Order: sequence, then structure tokens, then C-alpha cells
Amino acid sequence: MNPSNVVYRLGALAVATIAAVIYLLPAFLSEESRPSFLPEDPIHLGLDLRGGTHLLFTVDVDKALENNVERTGDELGRALREEEVPVTSIEHEGVELTVQLESPDERQAFDEVVSGQFPSLELSSAGSLAAVKLTPSRREREQIKRLALDQSLETIRNRIDQFGVSEPIIQRQGSNDIVVQLPGVQDPERAKALIGRTAVLEFQFEADGSSGEETVTRRSSPQSGPGGQREYVLEKKVAMTGGAVADARVRPGTQLEGPTVDLILTDAGADRFELITAENVGRNMAIVLDGKVFSAPVIRERIGGGRAQISGNFSFTEARDLAIVLRAGALPAPIRIIEERTVGPSLGRDSIRQGVVSLAVGGILVVLFMGWYYRGAGILADVALGLNLLFIMALLAAFGATLTLPGIAGIVLTLGMAVDANVLINERVREELRLGKTSRAALEAGY
Repeated sequence: MNPSNVVYRLGALAVATIAAVIYLLPAFLSEESRPSFLPEDPIHLGLDLRGGTHLLFTVDVDKALENNVERTGDELGRALREEEVPVTSIEHEGVELTVQLESPDERQAFDEVVSGQFPSLELSSAGSLAAVKLTPSRREREQIKRLALDQSLETIRNRIDQFGVSEPIIQRQGSNDIVVQLPGVQDPERAKALIGRTAVLEFQFEADGSSGEETVTRRSSPQSGPGGQREYVLEKKVAMTGGAVADARVRPGTQLEGPTVDLILTDAGADRFELITAENVGRNMAIVLDGKVFSAPVIRERIGGGRAQISGNFSFTEARDLAIVLRAGALPAPIRIIEERTVGPSLGRDSIRQGVVSLAVGGILVVLFMGWYYRGAGILADVALGLNLLFIMALLAAFGATLTLPGIAGIVLTLGMAVDANVLINERVREELRLGKTSRAALEAGY
């Protein structure tokens, strides 16, 4: 063998060993004593080792379908007004829209609008020419349900990422369920409230009786002030929704008012917000979240710049959680918990201790046996075995992988297979030496 190749290989091995030690050191040092040049995160522990919360949510996809039909009804109403097709009313019940035309003579113009702009709607039942019943096609209904589940999964993932949980497990289960595992979470109630919050944000104007619009009564949020809840009579029409929000940030407030949540709007949302504030100077615009009024400030002037603010009697944690759900987006449908399990941290410590003890005892016995039975070859095998374990753990730390009980079992199995390979090689080398071959020839034949 070329001596220079041996030097290169030993050098590469030394570099790899040093890198592995650097990645593993954070697992053995506290944050205070950890040098700045070391990686920040130690090896992540899974739910079975660290403890935490296991939640199983089910998504109400039927409600998502109803919400979609309601929005489609609003869009259909606007399209009919633009095409000057007069209608008396548009009502929805479940997944069915009922459109009452002012005259049967408008039926042809109505059909042209529906077929041209709403091809996913189809007649649900035969009726009179003036009363039309529409429902989404079967393919459209299935797609809406599938998208609702996918969007719920992504929204939950975004909220948990901003919640600060390392290595969560979030995945679909069955047709309508989502599994969430949160290692190390010590406040499961807060996590459940944050994940399950629908977070439907709406901007509505207080009714002044002059516009003739339909109204709706909303209560104020408990966080909106110390004076108790009050009722607001708002226009039923929503001026703007939370879809116009691009970002939400917490801003520290005074001791009297507490923190506030600043909303940064999208470009389209900023233009819309500037327009509606310019047209409604002097009126109160309520900021409504999940059907509760958080604040209803008076519009003093046109508001440009694409910013709004939610103020209230928040604690910092409440303001932070509100910013998280607004920034991550609203859930497309309500979700509810159908299963909850909490794994205590004591179980995690016991699992870690038992796993480490079993790995240490088995490793020591293997090392002693290999060194005693195979002498020098066994010692070399022990060194290789130690480097194998070092590199496996370093790769787990480098890639941010999660160590679980099955992972520990897999590492033990890997080391056992490595020992088995060395035993086969060493036994073959011994056979070749008994046949009178030189050591080099025996090694080549053994490998």
C-alpha cells in the first residue's frame, strides 16, 4: 500500500473525528459553559425519551364545505350585480344555494353567469324558473374537503414552528385526522388552545342605522378591557378579512394598556384598507377575531401605509399567541381533540437511563471479549466500533435528527452487526494463517 495513501486516510479520519466531537460536545455542556464556536443545539430527544404531549385532532371538513358555499354565494351575488341580473335573495343551507330571481325572464342571463364564472356549481334539483337551487359538484366537494385538510395541516405546522417546539411530529392519519406530537411541552393546555384556535379575523363597521345594511351583534373579548364585556351592533357585511394580513408582531405597551399586536397588510390589503378608511372617516371599525370584538377605534382620517393595530388588556403571552395565529393564518375549518396523551418527563429519564445502561453494558462486554479473544485485531475492531458509534451520534446532531427508543435500539443493532462482521473477518484470517499464508495474504483473503 502506498504510504502517502495511509497518511491521507489517517488525516481524513482525524478531521472526521474532530468534527464529530465538536457536534457532540453541546450534549455534555450547559448553555453557560458552552463556547460560542460550538453548535447551539444538542441531540434532540423524541417524545418517548423527553416526555411531552400527543394530540389527535379531527378536522370538520363538512364545515369547511359549508363555509366555501357561503363565500361562493357572496361571489355569485357580486357577479350578478356586475352583470345587472336582478335577484331578490341568495340564501345557503348546508351545501345548497337558493337564488331567487326577480323575474323568470332573467333565467337565461343567470345561467350564462353561472356557466361562465362558476362552472363548479350545478343544479341540485328542479325548480321554478325564478327559484334556482345550486350545489357544488361532487368532484368540487371532494377537492374542497381535501384542501381543507391540507391547509389545516400546514397551518398547524406553522403555528407549532413559531411556538418554538423542536422536532414536532405533525402528520395526517386517516381521512380527516391529524396527529401532533410535541416533545418537551410542559404546558399542553396552551399548546391545545394555540393549535385549535380558528383565528378568523374580520374588520366590520359599527352600524349607524343610515346604510340600511343587515346587522349582527358581537360581544367584546374579555381581553378588550377591564370594564367587562359589552355588545356591539355591527354591519353584517365584512369590510376586510384576515387574508389581507401579511405579518403580525407584538409591540410592548404601557402599564395601563399592555402589549398590542401590530398588523402588517399585504399590498392588496393595504390598498383596500386605505380605501375603506377614506370612505368611512368618523365611524367605528371593529376588529373581530373568532366572533369577539377586540377593539373598535374611530377612524379619524385615511389610514395608509398598510398597518393596523389590535389593542386590548393582553398579557405578553396572550399577545404573542395572538400574533402567532394571525401570522400563521386561519384554520379553514374548526378542529377538535379526539385523543390526548401526556408522557411525563420522568418516563423519559427512566428510558434514557435504561437505554444508556444497556448500551454501556453491552458495549463493555463486547470490547473486553474482542480484546481478549482476538488480541491486536480485536483492539483494532474495538477502536473502529467506537468511531462507528461516535460518527452515528455526530450525524444525528449535525442533521438535527431526533433520538427515540427505537433509534437507540437501531444503534445497538448496528453496532452488533459491525461486531459480527469483524468476528467473521478475524475468523477467516485465522483460518488462512493456519494454512501457512503470510499475515498480509491472510488479511487480504479475510477481507
